[in-house]
Amino acid sequence: MKHVIFSMLCCAMLACNAQNDTAMTTPKVEKTDQEWKAILSPEQYRILRQKGTERPHTGEYNMHFKDGIYYCAGCESPLFKSEHKFESHCGWPSFDNPISDTAVVEKRDLSYGMIRTE
Repeated sequence: MKHVIFSMLCCAMLACNAQNDTAMTTPKVEKTDQEWKAILSPEQYRILRQKGTERPHTGEYNMHFKDGIYYCAGCESPLFKSEHKFESHCGWPSFDNPISDTAVVEKRDLSYGMIRTE
């Protein structure tokens, strides 16, 4: 089973499964840098738009397990149901099964001598 680890400033808790009952697609959001800067905090902009991250074990949603759906802080698209969040002991919230096949874009990350999924 593939697991995806996220810096939670990219997700806001309002709190999936690619095989859910309702077929969902997430449209690509295109904004200029100025538009993103107007709607995101400086830290959100650094994380969401510049591939930054928050320090491990510091995020608001790292140990958050209330029922609901996690949404993107940038475009408010649904990303994951809380039932697909799990404790990975890495310091960042971890999920499997995005809410739709188009909700999350995964990229291979070979930085720092590791193979990871961004």
